[in-house]
Amino acid sequence: MAHNLSQCRLLVQKAVAAGAQFLFLPEASDYIASSASETVSLVQPSTTSPFVLGLQSSAREHRLSINVGIHEPTQDGKKVKNTLVWIDEDGEIKHRYQKLHLFDVDRPGGPVLKESNSVEKGTNIVPPFPTGCGNVGMLICFDLRFPEPSLSLRRQGAQLITYPSAFTVPTGLAHWSTLLRTRAIETQSYVIAAAQVGSHNEKRSSYGHSMIVSPWGDLLAELGGEKKDEPEIALAEIDLARLEEIRREMPLLRRTDVYPEI
Repeated sequence: MAHNLSQCRLLVQKAVAAGAQFLFLPEASDYIASSASETVSLVQPSTTSPFVLGLQSSAREHRLSINVGIHEPTQDGKKVKNTLVWIDEDGEIKHRYQKLHLFDVDRPGGPVLKESNSVEKGTNIVPPFPTGCGNVGMLICFDLRFPEPSLSLRRQGAQLITYPSAFTVPTGLAHWSTLLRTRAIETQSYVIAAAQVGSHNEKRSSYGHSMIVSPWGDLLAELGGEKKDEPEIALAEIDLARLEEIRREMPLLRRTDVYPEI
């Protein structure tokens, strides 16, 4: 975790140097373990986690809001929560979302990944909250495959939706960019997907290709799929006037008299 904190602090420095006002980091930025038992054994409360405290200090020092995926302990201590926290420019955790959809996959010829062995699923969608880059709705990784949460966030006023991720390489090659652009187009929202990249251990590698997508579905920025000597940042401007123009010129009027409102 100390190494991951140093990498994230380097990203903070790069973001500040580039003039960014907000930094979006991947899912599970604190650690990715090699087993369910290791995942549980490594977890710490956010109030004492050196990783979280370190990022809070960096946010405060640089007056930079940070969105970051972490692990937190469950009440009974048997599993962990896969959560996404919003740290404001004062270094305070203001918002927290717990991942709804867990990644349980058994593909022929591929590794068996059962996130539910160590992770407690979330139980609610966190309403969008106002920030300097618009109203932010938070989702995580496998949530991307389900349109309902993002449509709910859009109905509640989201202008930017996050999908911090650690996508596998095979599923990333097949579906990553298509799903991100789809979620952006159908919600007419900015989509920011900060992604883990490269090998974590002998069992797990992540696809990478962090992306920022416009409400029109344009790819505004993308990083690569190979781990570099130093972590990279992707930059884009959030143009809320353009977002409102898209929504005004192509209104998506739901037929809730025919199907249920999400």
